[in-house]
Amino acid sequence: MSHWLRNRYEWLLGTRYLRSRQQEGFLSLISLVSMAGLAVGVAVLIVVLSVMNGFERELRTRILAVTSHATLMGLNGQLNDWHEAQQAAQALPGVLAAVPFVEQQAMLSHESKIVASQIRGILPEEEQRAVGLVQQLSPDVLQQLQPGGFSVVLGDVLAQQLGLRVGDRVVMMAAEGSVTPAGLMPRMRRLTLVGTFHSGMYEYDSALALMHIDDVRLIYRLGDGVTGLRLALADPLRAPAVVRELALKRGGGFYVSDWTRVHAGFFQSIQMTKSLLFVVLSSLVAVAAFNIVAALVLVVKDKRRDIALLRTLGAGPRNVLLAFLIQGSLIGLIGTFSGAALGWLIASHLSTLVRVVEQLAHTQFMDARIYFMSDLPTWVQWGDVLRVTGIAFLLCTLATIYPAWRAAQMAPSEGLRHE
Repeated sequence: MSHWLRNRYEWLLGTRYLRSRQQEGFLSLISLVSMAGLAVGVAVLIVVLSVMNGFERELRTRILAVTSHATLMGLNGQLNDWHEAQQAAQALPGVLAAVPFVEQQAMLSHESKIVASQIRGILPEEEQRAVGLVQQLSPDVLQQLQPGGFSVVLGDVLAQQLGLRVGDRVVMMAAEGSVTPAGLMPRMRRLTLVGTFHSGMYEYDSALALMHIDDVRLIYRLGDGVTGLRLALADPLRAPAVVRELALKRGGGFYVSDWTRVHAGFFQSIQMTKSLLFVVLSSLVAVAAFNIVAALVLVVKDKRRDIALLRTLGAGPRNVLLAFLIQGSLIGLIGTFSGAALGWLIASHLSTLVRVVEQLAHTQFMDARIYFMSDLPTWVQWGDVLRVTGIAFLLCTLATIYPAWRAAQMAPSEGLRHE
């Protein structure tokens, strides 16, 4: 079929009109501008979608690295029969670990600085079997989280805000108070900083403090109870179903949550932004594609004499239509695939390009306090590339129909009258 088409004069005519009248081998200026506009539009759309995909993947990876896949908690904020619930959770298929935890709010003070924080009590020996921040801590640091030692591990940003170094002492003021002759006073305890962690998530690095679970229980007078269980799963995507199954097996009366629910707003906003950007930037591709209309209209006007001679020699409207459809389709094909290659190349090296620009401009585009990360991640999904190139080529093909139809309807006498 392709051999037959290449030997057809419609193909020879369409490819000939794609070249410059003055020098073979060079595209005409009109065709070049149309291709360049289309290529830029396709490339921009691919780069933007790749950035959104990379941001979503990086955010999901970092969230799963520092937070539990699912949690089971008591409705009153305390889970008393947690040993039985832990055994039931570990018996479920796909559950790698179920570890107890205690979470409370507190203020940390050092010298003249006071920062609000979230205190998380853990069992270091069990926590190592689960996913989370403990996986990023060295065994030496974990060994220092001993019951009665009142040691603490802080996020690096939180430690920096307080001006703390490893070995310094920090005052913890619990959210609950004690009644004294002087009135209600907050419970205070002096802690020793034994280490810091960096998760890459500003939400945790700036507010989370890890302690031994027994120390937190003692300060907040919780007895043997815990806040809940953190579940680590072989397949994080099954977290909603697994934790709900566990709650139902235990007879209900629990508060269940999972990473998809806690951070649902992030992923919904990313998907909405991605969809809106796709629609907006597709309009740019459409504008670039319909530039082909203007290019082919000018070509048709310039080639009136050639069209008239072809019609006089016996070419039918269908032959003229096909010749100009081939020309327009080739413009769209070259522009689309050039843009796809350019977009893939830029998206693959965008992080490096951004770092170079940041160094030259002495600025930072990605603030971790806002975007939860300091680098600009990209991830080229070939499904997006195929969708973009398919839509762009379809728009280009549609844009060629009108000028090709105008050329096919031109009467021989009309073309020769202007000569």
